Amino acid sequence: MSTLTKSVKLGVATLAIMNVTAVVSLRGLPAEAEYGLSSAFYYLFAALVFLIPTSFVAAELAAMFQDKQGGVFRWVGEAFGKRIGFVAIWLQWVESTIWYPTVLTFGAVSLAFIGMNSSADMTLAANKFYTLVVVLAIYWAATFISLKGLGWVSKVAKVGGLVGTIIPAALLVVLAIAYLVSGGKSQMDFSGSFFPDITKFDNLVLASGIFLFYAGMEMTGIHVKDMENPSRNYPRAVFLGAIITVLIFVLGTFALGIIIPQKDINLTQSLLVGFDNYFKYIGMSWLSPIIAIALAFGVLAGVLTWVSGPSKGIFAVGKAGYLPPFMQKSNKIGVQRNILLIQGGIVTLLSLLFVIMPSVQSFYQILSQLTVLLYLIMYLLMFAAAIYLRYNMKETPRPFRLGKSGNMLMWIVAGVGFLGSLLAFVLSFIPPAQISVGSNAVWYAVLVIGCIIVVGAPFIIYAMRKPGWVDKDSQFEPFHWE
Repeated sequence: MSTLTKSVKLGVATLAIMNVTAVVSLRGLPAEAEYGLSSAFYYLFAALVFLIPTSFVAAELAAMFQDKQGGVFRWVGEAFGKRIGFVAIWLQWVESTIWYPTVLTFGAVSLAFIGMNSSADMTLAANKFYTLVVVLAIYWAATFISLKGLGWVSKVAKVGGLVGTIIPAALLVVLAIAYLVSGGKSQMDFSGSFFPDITKFDNLVLASGIFLFYAGMEMTGIHVKDMENPSRNYPRAVFLGAIITVLIFVLGTFALGIIIPQKDINLTQSLLVGFDNYFKYIGMSWLSPIIAIALAFGVLAGVLTWVSGPSKGIFAVGKAGYLPPFMQKSNKIGVQRNILLIQGGIVTLLSLLFVIMPSVQSFYQILSQLTVLLYLIMYLLMFAAAIYLRYNMKETPRPFRLGKSGNMLMWIVAGVGFLGSLLAFVLSFIPPAQISVGSNAVWYAVLVIGCIIVVGAPFIIYAMRKPGWVDKDSQFEPFHWE
């Protein structure tokens, strides 16, 4: 084959950086700074039992079905049938929908810090009505842009990832090092234990949120075929990406803990306050509004991409007869108009909870936990499907395969991922000790009822489906048993 016709292949470093960009977000750092030195244990533990298993299992599944559409619907559906496959992709879509208010809360808080008066900024950031207005304004603006189908959205997302995540993360770590080297007093006790006190169950709740920090690696599994010698190079890229991701999270968390006393850590504000304190220390407070705008831009760019992303997946599945015609409507350029509008309605209703919860921080935490629960159910289905398909479709070619022969390595990797996800799922129901969430009854009610409603909805929709729901233009490939 000549060099002119040879397809471009991804290198190990390139895919590793793509994985980092897809996964890393700085908004969760304050939650883990609560744990001091033991936060590093949680990051490493979650990487070993979730991040790496997710990457490898998704790579095998993506390579198996590289020529068939459906994503997680295809993977789970081939194993457990259409109904459960529909549940999986439904959860992926709804989880991302519930995620928007939490990530936009962080964006609203970032925007509140563009002033030069830090105490006034903190007061504004804690104001529930300010947060509600900003979240809804930004979300609906992003939806409107998505409906226009603008091609520059992906470019904005790439720039936003660099300006709003990677550069601020590096800057935060550099500031912390400079602070310590120049004689600054660390607020984090580095003489504490690396291993957490697992006898205190409620202290593990915020830590379970780390699993969601690492969520999304299944998206990059699709690139396994774009590598030279994937059986060798893909695992190397995964491990390199995992190491970089863990380092960013651990060092970023430590950098916040060094400058902010543990008792003063706030889930939504502390990242901005941390930058603020460092800039004051080096006499460059004028940088605070700039970093606030950069972080907000990173959030907005990410949301702009995600608003239309997962909804496209369920739109394609819906046109194959799994959603009513109303949810299959698109505008003249083919964008999934009605799904985006329904998604916007859900985001609006969830955002109105701002005025019910005792604080912006408690609202942020309870929605984050619900997001974790729903996404983990999808991951439990994915890990179980990977093991089942080793027996149900054992003759199917696997361009990337865990283990050269036999199923032992798949059992180990997917089994660890399944058990890790199950542990995080159970822990996510326990109210955190560090945050006032108001009534425990409200906490449990929102999580339990939320899970029941969201998981039950696809079963009801599936039972109601009619032959007339299938779009005549849909070319959805049949399952292997059809």
